[in-house]
Amino acid sequence: QVQLVESGGGLVQAGGSLRLSCAASGRTFSTYAMGWFRQAPGKEREFVSAITWSGYNTYYADSAKGRFTISRDNTKNTLYLQMNNLKPEDTAVYYCAQGSGPIPSRYDYWGPGTQVTVSS
Repeated sequence: QVQLVESGGGLVQAGGSLRLSCAASGRTFSTYAMGWFRQAPGKEREFVSAITWSGYNTYYADSAKGRFTISRDNTKNTLYLQMNNLKPEDTAVYYCAQGSGPIPSRYDYWGPGTQVTVSS
């Protein structure tokens, strides 16, 4: 079992930044890959970014490339998503999950999500 809890969401103006965190407990955090997804109202949950267990390899959706950075601190059992130059279309609930790849069904455990709202 893995328990995940996101934090760091909020309201920010376009062009601003936020740093999301995902605290993990349960299984040894350093042994599994992680990802970030988001879901806007009326839309499907979509892949944002993923990272391997070591943090050596990272992957991004086209919408996140150049603006978002995924990282992890295995000593703190925490996953991060640094989001810069935010746009109104980034508004969504952001979820961290344990698994790999861009497909939600490949992820076994999910946090409850944190709301990110970007105003224009």
